[in-house]
Amino acid sequence: MPSNSATTYDYIVVGAGSAGCVLAARLSEDPRNQVLLLEAGPPDRSPWIHLPIGYGKTMWSPVYNWKFETDPDPNMNGRRIYWPRGKTLGGSSSINGLIYIRGQAEDYDHWAALGNEGWSFADVLPYFIKSEGNERGDSPFHGGKGPLLVSDIGARHELIEAFIAGAVEKGVPRTDDFNGASQEGAGYYQLTTRNGLRCSTAKGYLTEAKKRPNLRIETNAQATGLVLRGKRVVGVNYQQHGQARTAMAGAEVILSAGAIQSPQLLQLSGIGPRKLLESLDIPVAHDLPGVGENLQDHLQIRLGFECTKPITTNDQLNTLLGQARLGLEWLIHRSGPLAVGINQGGCFMHALRDDHGRPVTKTPDIQFHVSTLSADMAGGKVHPYSGFTMSVCQLRPESRGYVRIRSRDALQPPSMQPNYLDTQLDRDTNVAAVRAARAIAESDAMRPYVKREVKPGRDTQSYDELLEFCRNNGATIFHPSGTCSMGHDAMAVVDSRLRVHGVKGIRVVDCSVMPTLVSGNTNAPVVMMAEKAADMIREDARQLAAA
Repeated sequence: MPSNSATTYDYIVVGAGSAGCVLAARLSEDPRNQVLLLEAGPPDRSPWIHLPIGYGKTMWSPVYNWKFETDPDPNMNGRRIYWPRGKTLGGSSSINGLIYIRGQAEDYDHWAALGNEGWSFADVLPYFIKSEGNERGDSPFHGGKGPLLVSDIGARHELIEAFIAGAVEKGVPRTDDFNGASQEGAGYYQLTTRNGLRCSTAKGYLTEAKKRPNLRIETNAQATGLVLRGKRVVGVNYQQHGQARTAMAGAEVILSAGAIQSPQLLQLSGIGPRKLLESLDIPVAHDLPGVGENLQDHLQIRLGFECTKPITTNDQLNTLLGQARLGLEWLIHRSGPLAVGINQGGCFMHALRDDHGRPVTKTPDIQFHVSTLSADMAGGKVHPYSGFTMSVCQLRPESRGYVRIRSRDALQPPSMQPNYLDTQLDRDTNVAAVRAARAIAESDAMRPYVKREVKPGRDTQSYDELLEFCRNNGATIFHPSGTCSMGHDAMAVVDSRLRVHGVKGIRVVDCSVMPTLVSGNTNAPVVMMAEKAADMIREDARQLAAA
């Protein structure tokens, strides 16, 4: 396209990530729909994207990762927290930790109770099933034929078995399905992989869809703003190869740029809090105070241990012979650490308890990610000793932050302030989570494997000391959400059909629309939301045509 032309499509999807790939694939199933998918990053051609352990490489890639940083967080002793986000086809589903978790049924029932009709667990379960291609096949809770491939971790690992046994000692049941009738339990995660390779939404949904003549995919195309006529969005401005371009939408524009950049694009386009927009001399197209507010994220607290036995991935990665064995295991069997990525085991349990030892919450309030390797941070260089990691996070944080543009420059990252640990409940739960991890490490099952607790170290014992450890070491577990919240209150941004309040021709479909964060990893829920959104978009189009 010449830089001064404006081609018209029916639907423009901004962001080819976990949601955008699903939407582009589903909307283009109808050959009458002309669909444009815009992605700011390059195609997903790197082998590190498709090899699960490549997570450690893409975590720091300036090509495939936005490499965001938060503002200094006063609750984290002024630290800036590194926020990696995917910048390629598949978005964060191309660089994430691959864990397939839906959250708790109560999460979605809570959304419905807030007035979001159609978002109860009974409403969304069919879309989870539709999207899922689980190697276990069809069941009341699972789909076996969907595009998002989900697989078991094949080999059992001695350390993970010890962790599970330790959790059982502490009253947590063993489970083989965190996405079944109950989330509570300890066991192995299922991953979005098949035959030792990652299944991103680009791979699962776009592989066939990109062959359709009615779907156009533009990479290296960063959206810079929306085109409005009055209170209606009619197109998207974007930059590609140094040129300014415009694409027009006859039906709708769908923002799937994520919890950071979807609100950023709305604000840049004059849709957002009036005070913020006027402070930057941006004409107010629609005063919508909730855009960018309500930011939520899972804070990850990593406990590191030295292992008594040379059975960790550290031991394999730290020698040439070990690396060769890893490679052969993957080449011959498509198994082993290269096929798994980072975290193998997990646990959902109650950490915070009252004075009588009873759980404070009805459902599990913390999640474990257990890795057979150790490093100073996620994706970092492994330690020279036999090591493993237990990461814990609070599932439903109360703390709220914000995303706000700093200038009218669309290429400048916005201000991101998570306000971690801003409430007493969050502080108490994180300290309780660290103590729960220690309790499992001290169990009869795990004690033979623990040579020493490296982090935080046994000298750190009191509530205040553990809280300070959380402030100094906590990091994101990559689930920012909530910044274009779904609802009907004064701070809601979209309605229950994900249409932006007060503006026609635009929806938001990504993590930003979650009114409250789900209890677990966010990739599977976003895929579900996109599947449901595609149906809603088609339904609304039929009703409009029939009117």
